[in-house]
Amino acid sequence: MTSKLKLLVTSSGVSLAMLCAAPAFAGGTASNTLITNTVNVNFQVGGVSQSQQTAFDEFRVDRKVLFTLEEKAPTGTTTVSPGQTARNTTFILTNNSNAVFDFVVTPSQLAGGTAAHGGTDAFDVTNLLVCRDNNTDNVCDSAATGTLTIDDLGVDQSTTILVVGDIPLTATNGQVAGISLSAEVRESVGTTLITPATDATVNAALTMETIFADTAKTGNGGTSIARDGIDVATDDYTVSAAVLSVFKSSVVVDDGVSSSNFKSVPGAEVEYCISVANAVGGAQATNINISDVVPATMAFKTGSLRVNGTVTNPGINQTCSGGTGVSDAVDTDAGSFDSVSKTVAGTLNNLSGGSSSALIFRAIIN
Repeated sequence: MTSKLKLLVTSSGVSLAMLCAAPAFAGGTASNTLITNTVNVNFQVGGVSQSQQTAFDEFRVDRKVLFTLEEKAPTGTTTVSPGQTARNTTFILTNNSNAVFDFVVTPSQLAGGTAAHGGTDAFDVTNLLVCRDNNTDNVCDSAATGTLTIDDLGVDQSTTILVVGDIPLTATNGQVAGISLSAEVRESVGTTLITPATDATVNAALTMETIFADTAKTGNGGTSIARDGIDVATDDYTVSAAVLSVFKSSVVVDDGVSSSNFKSVPGAEVEYCISVANAVGGAQATNINISDVVPATMAFKTGSLRVNGTVTNPGINQTCSGGTGVSDAVDTDAGSFDSVSKTVAGTLNNLSGGSSSALIFRAIIN
């Protein structure tokens, strides 16, 4: 800052008094503050004190625009399931400037590449919106919108921002969706764009000027250039989904004739096994409901329905055993048979990753 000394008188025996006062904040002295520096000069001529001489210098403090946008702690990917709606990622915007500003905040999708926490961006969330969360309860203060204006964010103040999105039902286990959030500084009155002074701008002592002081950012956490009045932060969603495989097999358990190696002849009894397997690493599957229509050429065997059977080697060569017997009636237990539609129904227990279970029933070949 260039300053001009209005008057300076010096002589032997001179004493100086310098007076300066200005308000200060953690973000620095407030912009537009007038700083005045006064000097008093006392001197003598011929041993006689002369009239005190004074001079002063003054200038106004310029605006230094400095702010940060980052993922809010605790950091880490947001775990989601296919089909979930309005899932949040959380950011914090802090105004480190020496003036109050507005900020325009806009979310966007990553277009491939490495996401914030190291995974590869593989799908887009839908209905991507943004909102403010002043009371930090992880709920939007008002309806989320495509772009958000943060009005009058004070010096050294922060605000929590939520980016919300819906997870497509087609997303698969382990997939990552990266999102980006940008914040651009605006004037606090009218939300207009700011034209900053540059290095080539001559400083005017009594005019409040504005400089952008934001630094460049690179890496998975966001990329932005220095001194552009924009900051960027990123986060991501990681899908935790059940990876289910369903298999159906049958074995003839009695043909009424043979003593072994039973054949599929009329009157033979066939045991069906419908297995559900959740792959290692899959999220827990719940409310597993199975329905199966008995073929028209077969008759359901009363009392043969079992749920949560044990499956060995789920697949085309699986074997099934055990399970809990349930009644054929539609009641409070986990299975039933509808004689009109010839539909067998059953509900299996929750399946964690790496486990399997089965519904088992028998039918007679007509």
